[in-house]
Amino acid sequence: MNKKFLPLASGLLVAAMLTACGQGNVKSSDDMASAEMSLNNEDMYEVHHEGRIYVFDDKGIYESFMAVGETAFRKVRIGEGPHGETIVFGLTGADKKKTSGIASVDMYDGNLEGAEDFYGEMRTEGRIYVFQSLEEMNTARTVGEVPLRYTDIGAGPKGETVVYALNSSNKKNKPEALIAKFKAMNGMK
Repeated sequence: MNKKFLPLASGLLVAAMLTACGQGNVKSSDDMASAEMSLNNEDMYEVHHEGRIYVFDDKGIYESFMAVGETAFRKVRIGEGPHGETIVFGLTGADKKKTSGIASVDMYDGNLEGAEDFYGEMRTEGRIYVFQSLEEMNTARTVGEVPLRYTDIGAGPKGETVVYALNSSNKKNKPEALIAKFKAMNGMK
């Protein structure tokens, strides 16, 4: 940039920043935390059953599906699972007319990261897999196994085996906090 115009450009930049601040366009930490919560990326639930993968970003819809085996609103992708499964996204009433911006779809597709305090459950073959990161959950779905894990036989709400996903940083420790969160999420003591 020409040295003559540098002071002018700097002045314009400062003026623009002050204008933005005055108009309330700069986000506070509370605004940013609120925006993160509105992403709905703090939890995800999957049920693998009869060649289908059912995916939920809403615990209430997930629990309803577990009780009745169906969901009122859904988005279906035939044969698009990692091994040719049909994927069924259980939707809330608010999400049913959306074509984008659905957290479960965006997280599944890799277009939305899981929140820092992410919680995930995957039910398959009589086991419940519990995750503390979306990346671990995605890997397990693709590979079909959790390489580093803590297994608790018969610890599920209906006597299922519960497998807690671990990673290289916590592979030698019992995941006490994740176990407590699983029990709280499933109404267990």
